[in-house]
Amino acid sequence: MKSIAVNGAEIHYADRGAGAPLLLVHGFPLDHSMWDAMNPGAAAVRAIAPDLPGFGLSPPRGETATMEQFADDLAGLLDSLEIDEPVVFCGLSMGGYIALQFERKYRRRLRGLVICDSRAAADSPEAAQTRGVLAERVLCEGVDPIIETMTPRLLAEKTKRENPQLIERLRRMMATSDRRGVAAALRGMAARPDMTAAIAEISCPTLLVVGDEDLLTPPAEMRTMAETIPGARFVEIPEAGHLAPLEAPAAVAAAIAEFLRDIV
Repeated sequence: MKSIAVNGAEIHYADRGAGAPLLLVHGFPLDHSMWDAMNPGAAAVRAIAPDLPGFGLSPPRGETATMEQFADDLAGLLDSLEIDEPVVFCGLSMGGYIALQFERKYRRRLRGLVICDSRAAADSPEAAQTRGVLAERVLCEGVDPIIETMTPRLLAEKTKRENPQLIERLRRMMATSDRRGVAAALRGMAARPDMTAAIAEISCPTLLVVGDEDLLTPPAEMRTMAETIPGARFVEIPEAGHLAPLEAPAAVAAAIAEFLRDIV
C-alpha cells in the first residue's frame, strides 16, 4: 500500500499492473482489499484500488462525506498519480453512487463505467432518516452495529451456508473502518442526489453487474438502469448477493475482463 495527500485527506491505495488505468472503488463499509480475489489485470490494466477517507488505512475527514466529495478525491488521486488518460471506473454499491457523481463532474476522464450492485435512485426520506440514526449510533457504539445488521443482508444463501471464511473476512474488513468515517459516509449517502433521469445522459461504455440474490439493489432495478443508460451491458451473477465481486470473484472478473477487452 502507498499513501498520498489529496484534497486535505491522506489516501492509501494499491497500485498494481500496467496498461490502461482501472479505478476500483470499494463499497460501504469496506476497503480496497475487497477487490483482491479478482484478476481483471488479465486484460492488461493498471488496477488502482484506494481506501476512501474513513475506511481501511485512510483517515476520516469531516462530519459528512458526500458522494461528490469522494468523486473529487478520486479525481485528485488520478491527478497526483499523473494519470491523464481516461480511466475505467468500477464501483460497488456506495462506489457505484460515487461513480455516477464522477461521471457527472469528470465525464472527459472516463473510458468506461462498471457499476456493481448499486442504484441510481436517492434514498427515500425514511431510508435517509434511518442512515442518520445509524450514524449517531455508530459514533456512540462503534462499527459493531453495522457489522451485525448488514452482514446477513449482504450475502447470498449459498455464501452464508458454505463460505464461513468469506463471512469472517468481511467482518474483519468492516471492523477496520473508522467510526467517524462510517458515520460521515452514512450521512453522505443519505444526502446523495437522485440520478435516475441523469443516467440517460451517460455516453461512455457502461457495464452493470448484479448478484441474482441481491436484496439491497435487486436485479430488476439494475436491469432498468441498464435499459436507461444508452448501450449499457447487463450481467447477472448466479448465487451471489449484494457483494458479487467478493462472493463470485471469478465470474465478476470475467465479465469485467470481457468488457475491458472491447473498450481498452
